[in-house]
Amino acid sequence: MTAPRLTPLLQQFDFACERLANRMAGPVMDSGDGSETKVGPMTDEEYFWEPVQECWSVRLRAAGPGPRATLLAGTGDWGRDTASYPHPWPPPFTTIAWRLSHLSEMLSLRADHTAGGHTLTRDDYRISGNVAGAVAEFDAGATAWRKALLSIDDAALDTVGYCTYPHGSDPEEPFIDIVWWVNQEVLHHGAEIALIRDLYRARQP
Repeated sequence: MTAPRLTPLLQQFDFACERLANRMAGPVMDSGDGSETKVGPMTDEEYFWEPVQECWSVRLRAAGPGPRATLLAGTGDWGRDTASYPHPWPPPFTTIAWRLSHLSEMLSLRADHTAGGHTLTRDDYRISGNVAGAVAEFDAGATAWRKALLSIDDAALDTVGYCTYPHGSDPEEPFIDIVWWVNQEVLHHGAEIALIRDLYRARQP
């Protein structure tokens, strides 16, 4: 049985994931006011589009990290631009590829550190070099995180450090705060991805 306090957070998570999936797939995108905009499925060109100079993105590992990045996170042929602390300031603008990869990795790793082996790191995460793979990775990450949430009881929501995810404040926070944080990550990065799609459609030839 789902913990009662978790139910509205699960509903919000499902809404955020469905909305992001629809924003990426089309054929219509709901702006939130009841009106719909026709959009096609996201393309590889759009996935990698850099609207400004010196964007952080997902890149072939053989090409090395992008501007102001010092390494490529993940494993496999592709990696995501990143840098050791302290990060560059001001923060680099990031592409849809970067934002979607970040979301998918976070969901997958937090699922593992909640109800899995508690061992996965960013070095274990395989990053896709195309839209189809990236969308599938997001779906897999969201499914894994939701399954992890369904495995917990009410007491776990108040347990500090219930999730051992190593790249956030999880070891110092009650688990219910982490669940809330993951929701806002999907909501705000989903909105950013939608905005970049809008900019891509409106760009000058």
